Amino acid sequence: MSDKAGPERAVGTSEPSRRPTERRGEASPGVAEPPRGWQRLVWLGPGFLWMVSAAGSGELLFTPRVGALYGYALLWALIAAVVLKWFINREIGRFAVCTGATLLDGFKQLPGPRHWALWLILVPQLLVAVSTIAGLAGSAATALALVLPGDVRLWMIAAVLASTTLVLWGRYQGVERAATALAVALALAALAAAVSVFPGPGPIAAGLLPQVPADVNYGEVLPWLGFMLSGAAGMMWYSYWVQAKGYGAAAVRRPTDQSLRPAELNTEDRGRLRGWLVQMTLDNTVAVVGTLLVTLAFLILGTELLRPQGLVPEEERVAEVLGQLLGGVWGPIGFWFMVLGVFIGFWDTVLSDQDGFGRLFANGTRILLRPVESSGRFADEAFWQRVYVVVLVTLLPIALYLLMGEPVGLLKLAGAIEAAHIPVVTGLTLYLNHRLLPADLRPSWPVFAATLLAGLFFAIFATVYVIGLVAPTG
Repeated sequence: MSDKAGPERAVGTSEPSRRPTERRGEASPGVAEPPRGWQRLVWLGPGFLWMVSAAGSGELLFTPRVGALYGYALLWALIAAVVLKWFINREIGRFAVCTGATLLDGFKQLPGPRHWALWLILVPQLLVAVSTIAGLAGSAATALALVLPGDVRLWMIAAVLASTTLVLWGRYQGVERAATALAVALALAALAAAVSVFPGPGPIAAGLLPQVPADVNYGEVLPWLGFMLSGAAGMMWYSYWVQAKGYGAAAVRRPTDQSLRPAELNTEDRGRLRGWLVQMTLDNTVAVVGTLLVTLAFLILGTELLRPQGLVPEEERVAEVLGQLLGGVWGPIGFWFMVLGVFIGFWDTVLSDQDGFGRLFANGTRILLRPVESSGRFADEAFWQRVYVVVLVTLLPIALYLLMGEPVGLLKLAGAIEAAHIPVVTGLTLYLNHRLLPADLRPSWPVFAATLLAGLFFAIFATVYVIGLVAPTG
């Protein structure tokens, strides 16, 4: 789930088309020309961060689990979830491109009681943040426990403290680059292994027919769908990455905390914003296609290699069982490479999530305190980010893991909340875009309807899951 949210990592060093155009009679520059041709490749980035952020939960853990439990029966749900998230993420990106603001800054403008939408977003995400970090770090520790002496709880604590140190120090870009390189290598290895055990078109075609296995456990399916590609938090972080990369209105200089008003722009600038929407759509599409291929590979490996042996990656055996995904194809070398990939994938996601949740809650706190804040550190968003990194995504996850253990169970809890939160984020974003954007920058009615359908898809699964929890059994 990750979600790699460090804005400074999304900022491009090459600026081929960032030279702003002065508007007549105005002191501030207008919207920059969007990239064209091959320059579009240079400006890819936010979607790639979004794509690799899911490696620690959706693809790497839950997809092999679903394959081991249900084979290809839920392949249709996998494809639907990934494609529908394309529409949702595109609307989040649309808001950031056209206003230069983050999604939370947009939610504070919604009518009704003051900041009600921020509370609706932030309160559930508190539990998601703590459970996610505890589950990811605990899963990473299962890899360390295979090769190093000591209890898995000790390695969980070590993993969290090491990532916290790097986040607070601000010196984790090198780690991110190395981890990203390994993630790409692992994805390519998974694709190659999946091709080697590919069962043929018959089982795949059967999985495309919408069906629900009689023995399905929605407690397995909902977290899988929620974390796939990324959860609600990671989708909101996409607005940070788009803003940091400098897409559209993000590069327009204006007073701090003041978003651009697209309806007040001239025709030329709004035309440039439409060009940036094309770039953002390309970026989003690359992420979705890449994620779909890797996720399909892990589903095939889980079905073909784990399911026949009755193996399911769970709790302290996460790394040991996942190692069979490549070990079953290439022997010990594949096994240990997969174990290394499990550790790096989960731990790098801990690193990214600590940074991302820290920024999300610091941004929200700054907005919530705006009417009453005073000068000094309590008005400093960077101060609040450090506080949240230390308390919310370091100390509390360690305490929760020591109390409960069960990293997979913790991730299932977080994933279920994320999936249930996706319809909320979808509905608020659609309303925000319709209310604040002029007609020529809003989504078309077919796109609006498809995005609404995407939110309903996750809402239906969440509703069935909740009904299963409260309905009497037997």
